[in-house]
Amino acid sequence: MRFADKLITIRKSRGLSQQDLCRLSGLSRRALAYYESGERLPSHRSTIDALSRALRVDSTELMDENCDFLCKAEETYGEDGKREAARLISQIRSLYAGGSLSSRDMDEMMLAIQDAYWIAKKRLNNAPEASQSEND
Repeated sequence: MRFADKLITIRKSRGLSQQDLCRLSGLSRRALAYYESGERLPSHRSTIDALSRALRVDSTELMDENCDFLCKAEETYGEDGKREAARLISQIRSLYAGGSLSSRDMDEMMLAIQDAYWIAKKRLNNAPEASQSEND
């Protein structure tokens, strides 16, 4: 299930309005609206933790593969890694638009692409740096 769907389902099952959840989590109404519409994902683990505390659920129950991917990219490669990961998710979503893949196939494809991302990043970080004379 997508993060947006999980967030809405859990919020409603707790009998909370969007305003209630904003107050409890410290998020702005605009941020929550982005998350619930699926337009954006939380890119910081602290946001997911705040929502989880407010909803009284474990953060793993709320997260989906994409949230986890963004958080891990930021933890491992910093802000640049997070931006690259977010761009990849956005590009993949646009590939899915109007497609005929089943939801399960889309999820499997997303996970495969995320795995490829981690392999590529690891290879890039382990590659020897070009010497200064090569760059001149």
